[in-house]
Amino acid sequence: MSTLPCIALIAHDLKKDEMAEFARRHQAALSKFRIVATGTTGGRVLEAAPNLDVTRLKSGPLGGDQQIGAMIATGEVGMLIFFIDPLSALPHDVDVKALTRLATVYDIPMALNRATAEKLVDFQ
Repeated sequence: MSTLPCIALIAHDLKKDEMAEFARRHQAALSKFRIVATGTTGGRVLEAAPNLDVTRLKSGPLGGDQQIGAMIATGEVGMLIFFIDPLSALPHDVDVKALTRLATVYDIPMALNRATAEKLVDFQ
């Protein structure tokens, strides 16, 4: 198992391009982390930045959000970057709320938009 700290990356459908661009632009900073990501988001991140250490989990609505939540609860994930789309209805909104609640309960840094994410990864 890697000794690098672990960061989780998730993006809603209309934010996946933004996450891929974020990963491409911040490859140097993100290379200091082991990355876990929900399925499609992880694929897009790997396409944009193939040298990053990314483990793809299940798609968010198929259990990926819960997988990341469990990793937060066990202390494996120490930072969450979740590009949410606040303008789209989400059928799995309860999963999203549960994930952000866990990040708050376990007091890990969490970014829900690009501006905050840039501050977090550039600060590390």
